[in-house]
Amino acid sequence: MRVHVTTLQGDLVEVRVSSEEATTSGEATTTAETTGPNPISPEGKELIWGAGSFLVFLVIMRVFLFPKLKKGMDARYNGIREDFEQADATRLSAKTDVSKYEAALAEVRAEAAGRVDKARQTLDQERSTKIAEANARIASKRSAADAEISAARLAARDQVAAAVATVTSRTTQLAVGKSPDASVVQKAVQEAMQSGARS
Repeated sequence: MRVHVTTLQGDLVEVRVSSEEATTSGEATTTAETTGPNPISPEGKELIWGAGSFLVFLVIMRVFLFPKLKKGMDARYNGIREDFEQADATRLSAKTDVSKYEAALAEVRAEAAGRVDKARQTLDQERSTKIAEANARIASKRSAADAEISAARLAARDQVAAAVATVTSRTTQLAVGKSPDASVVQKAVQEAMQSGARS
């Protein structure tokens, strides 16, 4: 039987035991290893170094990084709040501008309606004036035409009366054999014409 002892790192020791005795099934070798402390459980130095680095990181975070982070977050929050306030102010300004625009539009529409009504009244007056002038011209032309017609009628009447008187005188002369009095014939013709005009 042989025992081999080997020192590895630190407290780690390897012990190897071998036997050269033959067994019924053949040759066998037995190896035993012995190890040092548990590798999972930390040592005191490691705990101290871990706690010290954690404290240093905590101090760095609290003193340097957290204030910068808080300052950035506050600046961002304030910027967002200012943007909201500006948006509200812009919205209010837009509503004010829209109400002013609608008021101005209503005023312009009212003024346009007033101008249209005034123009309509002016056109109505001008039309009435021109119609009255045209009616006056037509009336004057009609009265002139009536006067001309009356004058022509009177002239034609006198001519017709003279012609009827001549025909009547001639017919009476032919029928009776003697010429009738001209004043009597004219008076009879005038009476006949007046009674015919009345009927």
